[in-house]
Amino acid sequence: MSSSSPGEALPLNDDGLGDAVAVSVRNVSKCFQIYSKPEDRLKQSVLPRVQGMFGRMKKSYFREFWALRNISFDIRKGETLGVIGRNGSGKSTLLQIICGTLTPTSGAVEVNGRVAALLELGSGFNPEFTGRENIYMSCAVLGLSPEMIDARYEKIVAFADIGDFIEQPIKTYSSGMYVRLAFAVIVHADADILVIDEALSVGDTVFTQKCKRFLRKFIETGTLIFVSHDAASVLALCQSCIWIDKGELRMQSTAKTSINAYTQDCMEIIAGDDLRFEGIPAPRAIASDIKAPQQIVPEVQASFFEDIANAEGWKTQNAQLVSIRIANDKGQPAASFFGGEMLELTISAVAKAQIASPIIGFIVKDRSGQSLFGEHTYGESAVPVAEAGQNLIARFVFALPMLPSGDYSMTVSIADGTPLSHVHHHWLHDAAILKVLSSRERHGLVSIPFKEASITVI
Repeated sequence: MSSSSPGEALPLNDDGLGDAVAVSVRNVSKCFQIYSKPEDRLKQSVLPRVQGMFGRMKKSYFREFWALRNISFDIRKGETLGVIGRNGSGKSTLLQIICGTLTPTSGAVEVNGRVAALLELGSGFNPEFTGRENIYMSCAVLGLSPEMIDARYEKIVAFADIGDFIEQPIKTYSSGMYVRLAFAVIVHADADILVIDEALSVGDTVFTQKCKRFLRKFIETGTLIFVSHDAASVLALCQSCIWIDKGELRMQSTAKTSINAYTQDCMEIIAGDDLRFEGIPAPRAIASDIKAPQQIVPEVQASFFEDIANAEGWKTQNAQLVSIRIANDKGQPAASFFGGEMLELTISAVAKAQIASPIIGFIVKDRSGQSLFGEHTYGESAVPVAEAGQNLIARFVFALPMLPSGDYSMTVSIADGTPLSHVHHHWLHDAAILKVLSSRERHGLVSIPFKEASITVI
C-alpha cells in the first residue's frame, strides 16, 4: 500500500497515463473500529493476545464500520473533480486519505504534486496557537521553508482579513474567521492540487466570492478536488464528478450526469417506498447543436426550442409532461423574442393517477448549470384535485430577462404536494433550449432592461 502526506510526491503506476495523472486511487477501503464502551478499547488491546496464548478463539470487542469499500479512480493534472454524496457517505474520509491524514485499511493512493487541503472545520490548526503561529505551522507542513513563509505572510494575513485576531488563539475564532485563515493559507501554498471539503459554506458572501474567483483562476493550471452539497457550485467549477453512496463509488461521469443521477436518487428517498421512479435516458446528445438564427439584432434576441422528446430525467407512473410552448403576451407564437418582451410560457401535462395538489414549475439554467430564474404554480390559485386522465396546463407570464449571449436550458417538473413537501412525478432536464444573441456585452448572469443609462459632462 502506498499513501502520501501533504506536500509529498510519490511515483504513479505505469498504467499508460504516466505523469498525466495527479492523483491515483486504487481499491481504497477504510474500516473504523467502533467501541460501545471506553473499557472495550482496553479489552481489545489485551484480551485477544491472552486468548491466543491459551489457544482460545480470539474475541473482538468492537464492531466494524466500513466507511469506504474498493474506491478506484484517477484525476488527471489540470482536471477539476467534484465529489458528491449524502452526509455519512464517506466523502470526507476519502479526502483525508488522499491528503495523507488518514491511512486506508487497504488499497493505495498515489499523488503527483504538492497537496493543500481545506477539510472539515476544526482540522489542520492547533486551537491553542495564535493565527500567526498556525500560519507558520501549516505552511511548514505544506513544505514551505521559513524564508518562503516570511515572504508570503503579509499576503496571507491580507487575504484572511481578520484584523488583530491574527494574534489571538484560534479557539477564540468564529467559524467564518477560521475558514478565512485556512483558505488564505492554501491560496499561498503554491500547491499543485487543492482539496476543498464543503468549507466555503460557512464563509460570508464577500469572502466566498473572493475564494471562488481564486478557484476559477487556479483551475486554469492546477488540479482541484471539490466536495459540496451545492450542485450549482460543482457544475460551475468541475469537469467530472464522482458520486459516493454508503462508502461505495456509485458513479463517475461528467459533473452534469453525476449530479442529475444523484438528484434523482435524493428525490426517490424523499418520496419513500410508495413510488417507483423510472429513469429517462436521453436518446441522443442534448440538443446543444440546434442552430440558432445567425442574424444579430440590437439588444437581446432569444430563440426557443422545445426538446422534451430528447430530454433525460425520471418519472413515476402518476403524471407525464406533454409539451412546452412559448408565445408573446397575446398568445401568438413567434420564431424569436426580445429582451424585456412579455412572454407567455405554457407547460402541459396529463395525470395518470390522482394528484391531490398538482404543482408545475420550471427553472432556467446557464451552461454551467447555475439556476437563473424560475417559478411554480403553487399558491397562485386554488387548484382542484387532478384525476387520472385529466390534462393540466400551467401558464406563466413574465418579461424575458436581458441575458448574455449563449445557450440556456429549461428544467421542468410536475409534482404533488407543497413547495416544502412534495414528490416529483415527472422531471426533465433540458426540456427546452433558449439560444440568446446579444449585440452588446452583458454584465452578470441576468441583466435587467434599463430605461436610461446616460452620462453628462458639464
